[in-house]
Amino acid sequence: MNSIRSFIAIPLTGEIAKSAAKMVHRLKEPGDGIKWVPTDNLHLTLKFLGDVHNTEVPKVCEVVQRVCNTLDPFELNFHGAGGLPSLDRARVVHAGVTDETGSLTTLVSQLEIQLADLGFKPEARDYRPHLTLGRAKARRANADVMSRVAAEAKTSLGAMVVDEVQIVASFLDNHGPTYQIMNSIELGST
Repeated sequence: MNSIRSFIAIPLTGEIAKSAAKMVHRLKEPGDGIKWVPTDNLHLTLKFLGDVHNTEVPKVCEVVQRVCNTLDPFELNFHGAGGLPSLDRARVVHAGVTDETGSLTTLVSQLEIQLADLGFKPEARDYRPHLTLGRAKARRANADVMSRVAAEAKTSLGAMVVDEVQIVASFLDNHGPTYQIMNSIELGST
């Protein structure tokens, strides 16, 4: 059996991806110690699955389909920049995500519950929606990077309507990950 490194994500609209790429351009400096996410790889992760046996992928797709059928499209707002776990100890540089309807939280919660039935370990922490822009190569991002991040705290990247969820395969090589969409499922598609 072959395993496929996989995750479940919401694809970004071109407008949000472009705004995020502009923010990365403002934050990025040579030798800053951050591995910045290429524009083509930007997405909103819902759940990282890890290595999934290829025979299990259809079952994962069925779960995602079932959960997506129960939700109508909803809006998310992308704004500001920050660090996780905190601004002063950041290992991840991110843009914020606001879920006014609570639909994103419901989506992730239902995926966690139903994927646990397939044997996927539920996340130990509550879901904190964020758009990953970069990851520190060392234990944490340096102060210069984080001062630029703090300056972007109120920057708006725009809003988008979420109308689909993707199951994505991730292939790692020396240049970083390459993504391949295995399935795309519309919300409210009963």
